Amino acid sequence: MPVRVQEKPKHKIKIKRNDQVIVIAGKDAGKKGRVLRVLAEKNRVLVEGVMMVKKHLKPNPQKNIKGGIAEQEATIHISNVMLVDSDGNKTRTGVRMEGEKKVRFAKSNDAAVPEKGKK
Repeated sequence: MPVRVQEKPKHKIKIKRNDQVIVIAGKDAGKKGRVLRVLAEKNRVLVEGVMMVKKHLKPNPQKNIKGGIAEQEATIHISNVMLVDSDGNKTRTGVRMEGEKKVRFAKSNDAAVPEKGKK
């Protein structure tokens, strides 16, 4: 039986969790939101308030789930979102060294992209 090896993503993912992004294609084009999750192996991201779908839930008293129809976010392909810079415009990102640290920067205004998850 052959062993399956996990393939690496073909492209480097330049969008990270908690980044502010804008949707550039699809039914939600123009909406801005925060990245909740990045699925690198599938090249998809979960953006807050974007790509809302209805999910039918069965009641489950053990988990205190009422049941009914709930709305939740679905993933969107990473090529359909762009990072938002400090001015609120969409931008590409680059990486440069500042001292000993690697820092992501917005190519539109050359400002550093803040790392929200790290202190």
